[in-house]
Amino acid sequence: MWVYILKRFLVAIPMILIMALATFLLMGSTPGNYLDTIRMDPQVSEETIGYYQHLYKLDRPLLEQFFYWIKNLLRLEFGYSFHYNVPVTRIISARLLNTFILSFASFVLTWAVAIPLGIWAAVHRNQWIDRLIQLFSYIFLSLPSFFIAMILLYWASQTGVLPLGGMYGPDYDQLTLLGKIGDILTHLAIPTVALSIGSIAALQRIMRGNMLEALGQKYILTARAKGLPENKVVYHHALRNAINPLITLLGYEFSSLLSGAALIEIICSWPGLGSLMLTAVRSKDIYLVMTSMLMGGVLFIIGNLLADILLVKVDPRIRYD
Repeated sequence: MWVYILKRFLVAIPMILIMALATFLLMGSTPGNYLDTIRMDPQVSEETIGYYQHLYKLDRPLLEQFFYWIKNLLRLEFGYSFHYNVPVTRIISARLLNTFILSFASFVLTWAVAIPLGIWAAVHRNQWIDRLIQLFSYIFLSLPSFFIAMILLYWASQTGVLPLGGMYGPDYDQLTLLGKIGDILTHLAIPTVALSIGSIAALQRIMRGNMLEALGQKYILTARAKGLPENKVVYHHALRNAINPLITLLGYEFSSLLSGAALIEIICSWPGLGSLMLTAVRSKDIYLVMTSMLMGGVLFIIGNLLADILLVKVDPRIRYD
């Protein structure tokens, strides 16, 4: 296993470099750059613009700019954000925890609800509870998350049960520790549900299909013939085989923990990375975009590696020799 992990990390290095190069070329191939917006300001002289172009190597060919960024990256220098006028690490670190809180809450809610629902629907196949779960799954799969967020915000505005946006209340600084946690959780409720509800519907259907396939196997019939309790047949024998495809999905879900959800964050006024990266792409803030891509690529590789390791732990038939 350790040899396999080492090989995966060695393969990951050129993969990340290729992703970075592709992103850099795509950003550079579109017309203009961030300094073009500065040229619209009559108070900024051409000498000043030329100084910034030379300072950040924006007057060099694209490949030379890319290798300059790689050289700085090896020194853990991620570049400078032109739009926010601060180093990239400072602007990302200010939003990183906020996005992680939202994404992790959505991740936990999705898996904690979808897996039991899928098992329950499979065990009660074609009964009224199964049909009700599938009906709601079809409905929520067809609704985009931003539309659900707007519905929930309208409901909150009419009832006053939950806050309408943001991450903190106006009296956050005066609250106790438990009060601060409760305040964040109430602000977290609407964006988390809006992000999770479509994923719950999709994941529940996958879990139900896998469980139905596993429950139809001959070893399940043998286990029941031996007189094993139904709970042991379902959760010990069938579930261990049905969960394998979902572990692979778990790796992809892990890679999205820091990607955020731009529309949800904008609609719910959540101060995270999603809206930040949308602004970076629109303003052609290239170093901020590159750092975002780098974080997403590294998490994607780590997530897939964790999924492979979990598959070995769950299914003893899998070996990476």
